[in-house]
Order: sequence, then structure tokens, then C-alpha cells
Amino acid sequence: MTPTQLSHAVLRSVRDAVDGGELRVAELPERAALRRPPRHVGAHVWSTGIALRLAGPAGLPAPEVAALLRRRLAAEPGVAGVDVTGGGFLTIALATDADAALLRAVLAAPPAPGPPDDPAADAARWAGVAGGDPAGGLLVQREENPLFLVRYARARCAGLVRAGADLGVVADPGAAPFELPAERELLTALGDGGRPASRLTAIADALLTVEAARPTLPTGDEKPGAVHRARLALAQAAGTVLADGLTALGISSPERL
Repeated sequence: MTPTQLSHAVLRSVRDAVDGGELRVAELPERAALRRPPRHVGAHVWSTGIALRLAGPAGLPAPEVAALLRRRLAAEPGVAGVDVTGGGFLTIALATDADAALLRAVLAAPPAPGPPDDPAADAARWAGVAGGDPAGGLLVQREENPLFLVRYARARCAGLVRAGADLGVVADPGAAPFELPAERELLTALGDGGRPASRLTAIADALLTVEAARPTLPTGDEKPGAVHRARLALAQAAGTVLADGLTALGISSPERL
């Protein structure tokens, strides 16, 4: 289950409770915001405060609303467990295949065609969203420049996909677990929403941290294995999200820099 699918499941639980007469509200929420609960990293655990939003309109204590939603959410496919915490928050643990589901969902989407490479226009568009000097710092090719960082990380991912094809490594999100803290941070960044530019820089920084921590592809005499197929899927998904995010901002995302 992806974060988007989980958000839809939360909203389904609200509609079901209303349809069943257990929850009386005049207007259903349009979205269910998700966040990472404290001390949880990775794609497996999320929290939502939707019960606190509904408590006032429903005339019920937030923990009681959360308990109504918990029973329904716990029966959703892909949900491993649901707890009521913090006076009405729902803390939702996803099944162990959540990482693979997230990556598969990213990789299944068709790539969006990007604009042509135009450094001045790219810098101006980035500055319009995230700030910075479009005529100065945003044109410098150093990792301290967030625009370069994102574009470099995207090109790095594309290079890994090309190298993987040369080695016969086929990306497979479910081939092996992601256990390194850096990998969990990257999965968190891929699953989180937030402001577009901030999300892209978080993904780029996490991707480069992962790459520094361990190689994606076999090195030396090492033979390709399941771990490399999973790592390549993670890199390919990161590159896809970076490319799509840049395209959405009207910024080019070349596969080579």
C-alpha cells in the first residue's frame, strides 16, 4: 500500500462509519493528511489526526472517533495494525511489503516528457518556487546549489539504470529488504509529500547518502544478485520521482550532466 492508497483507505473508513450511522458529520473531509509518527523511519508506519478533526463536528471525544475508524482501517488489505495514540491519533502500521508496493507504484507510472535544457530558464523557475539567485548561485554546479543537487541526483539515477542494463541487472523492488538507515531515509523521502522543491532536495540528498553508504550495482568480481536488483529499483524510483518533480516545475531533467 502506498501513502496515497493509505490516505484513500482512511477516507473510506470515515465514509463507512458515516454510512453505518456510527459517525454523524455534515461534511466529509476531502483528504486525510498523513505524517510520520515520532521515532519511526521508513515506509511502514504512518499517523493521521483525522479523528481529531472529526471529533467536534461529530460531537464525540476524539479517542472514540479514532476507535470507530480503527476497526475499519485494521481490515484494509495491506494494513498490519492500527493503534489509537496521543488522545486520538491513528498510528497505522503497513504490511512488510509496503516498501516494494511504494516503489512499484512509482515505477508503473509513465514518465512525463520534460522541457528542453535551458539553464537560465531552469534557474528562474526554481527561484520562483524555492528562492535563490537565478543569475548567480543557482547556476553554479556544486552540491551546495539545491537545483544542481537535484539534477545531479536525477542524472546519477539514470546512469545507474544504464549501467544496470549493461550488467544484466533487472530492477525488482521486492527482491531484497531495505535495511540500511540511509535506505529507510530515502524511502521516507519518496513516500512523503510536502512542498515540491523541498521534497526534491530531500530525495536527492537521501539518494546521494545511500550511494555513499553502499554500491547499487556489483563491484569487482561480485556477481549480480537479489540485493542489486532491489537497490536498482530504489535508485530508479528515486530518479523517476526527481524527473517528474522537475518536469512539474517546468525544469529540465537531463539524464547526463
